[in-house]
Amino acid sequence: MCRTAVVAALVLVGGAAQAQDIVVSAAASLTNAFQAVGTAFEKAHPGAKVVFNFAASGPLLAQIQQGAPVDVFASADQETMNRAATAKLLAEGTRADFAKNSLVLIVPAAATVPAPTKLGDLAGGAFKRVATGTPTTVPVGRYTVEAVQQAGLAAALAPKWIYGESVRQVLNYVARGEVDAGFVYRTDALIEREKTCIAFTVPTSTPVSYPIAQVAASKNAALGKDFVTFVRSAPGQQILEGFGFSKP
Repeated sequence: MCRTAVVAALVLVGGAAQAQDIVVSAAASLTNAFQAVGTAFEKAHPGAKVVFNFAASGPLLAQIQQGAPVDVFASADQETMNRAATAKLLAEGTRADFAKNSLVLIVPAAATVPAPTKLGDLAGGAFKRVATGTPTTVPVGRYTVEAVQQAGLAAALAPKWIYGESVRQVLNYVARGEVDAGFVYRTDALIEREKTCIAFTVPTSTPVSYPIAQVAASKNAALGKDFVTFVRSAPGQQILEGFGFSKP
């Protein structure tokens, strides 16, 4: 769906929302965990309803910039949230880190070639198609590029890249055996344990850190604040840890 169509859809959602409804735009890697968080939040706040919009962090920011009716934004990296702050899209003083993750390399569980044990193995002929997120819009892609450049493999891997529009698309590529390997977050790999295998954890000089903030243009700032508080609370953190995230 094109960005303008997504914004239009969110406008319809916002127009139909009740006083106790909030729209939360969150990174794709948070999908399963935040759905569980939303259920718990609604139970703790009778009458409240959380409407989620999951996608890569870059497109989510673009939607907010275009006027989508979003109350809370959760990104999979600091860079995207920095851009939101620079554009004055965040409510002052509401930004906070709430989780950490790690970058891993995964391969199809049905692969017949030996799994790689280090980044340099990807330069070999056994790995012809390697997936990650589009670096300009998908945080996992930026973490990947940073790691590959530090390993001195940028040129060797350049012809092999298959880019996904989100980390979940990369996960699907690997799970379906459409690529030989892919870079995702550990939490995503845990979702497809039967179809993918974690080859190794990829070191990143930039921590995989998740910030959350209220959106300045929110129509329900009070409930948005409550949601951010809940995500960072002991019950919220317990849910996130259950999906493989670590504390900030």
